[in-house]
Amino acid sequence: MTDAAPDTRLARISSEPLDPAWVDSAVAGAHFGAVVTFTGVVRDHDDGRDVRALEYSSHPDAERFLAACCDDVSAASGLPVAAVHRVGDLAIGDLAIVVAVAAAHRREAFVACSELVERIKHDVPIWKRQHFATGVSEWVGL
Repeated sequence: MTDAAPDTRLARISSEPLDPAWVDSAVAGAHFGAVVTFTGVVRDHDDGRDVRALEYSSHPDAERFLAACCDDVSAASGLPVAAVHRVGDLAIGDLAIVVAVAAAHRREAFVACSELVERIKHDVPIWKRQHFATGVSEWVGL
């Protein structure tokens, strides 16, 4: 790991559907032999219960927290990073988050991408409300 200047190319909170190609292209380039892109998809179950939809809410400063996570991982790895997290009402199969990291080789890109996803889950004030088939809803990660 290095302490390079951060190379955050994209850090956004969006209410619009996410496009992995857009996030991927933010970090891709001729200098990089690997681009690792992670997509978090809304699944139809959680803890044995049928999920029908999700709702994501964020703190007004969530994008600033997201950028800080990106900057930290980029500076530590010396790699360009990009991340977009969706908010609002999401259906099963919708993308909730897209993260991309580029590197000369795949191993360092995978490690940095994994680290960035974990940092975002832990540090960015975004809350998820799950709507279950039973009609009950539940907030996660408050």
